Amino acid sequence: MPSFDLYPLIKWLHVLMAALAGGAAMLILILVGFEDSREDLKGMTSLLWRRTAAWGFRLAVVLGAILLVLDYRAGLNPLEATYLHWKLALVVLLLVCSELSGKALARARRGAALLAFVLFLLVTFVAVNRDAFPTVRHRPESRGPFTGAVVPGQP
Repeated sequence: MPSFDLYPLIKWLHVLMAALAGGAAMLILILVGFEDSREDLKGMTSLLWRRTAAWGFRLAVVLGAILLVLDYRAGLNPLEATYLHWKLALVVLLLVCSELSGKALARARRGAALLAFVLFLLVTFVAVNRDAFPTVRHRPESRGPFTGAVVPGQP
């Protein structure tokens, strides 16, 4: 019987939801330019954002949190990687901008949606270039009091 591993499936769904949300955000920002000139498209971008981009970002965040929990349950410490700190901070900002974008697009304001898309690009850049960030923080060994001898295990 073939073995089934949950971690790669959730990781694939996480990437899929992020790609869906980012692609939808890009297309919605293109459609925003047509809303002013065509009466039949009024309010379409707000509805599309709420149903595609916002839900894609929400599900990507939930699946990412599940991935962190699975890493901890496997005995790993994913927060040792510095890139993850940057990624999590940008994701929180992205989620806030995404939640504000639906109502802002209904009032024909594009700033929050554009900022959400730029933050999506930054999160993607940090995730792909994770090797550019240091991965492990080492605690320096301290010197003993007055003698200068190295005392292992002391902060």
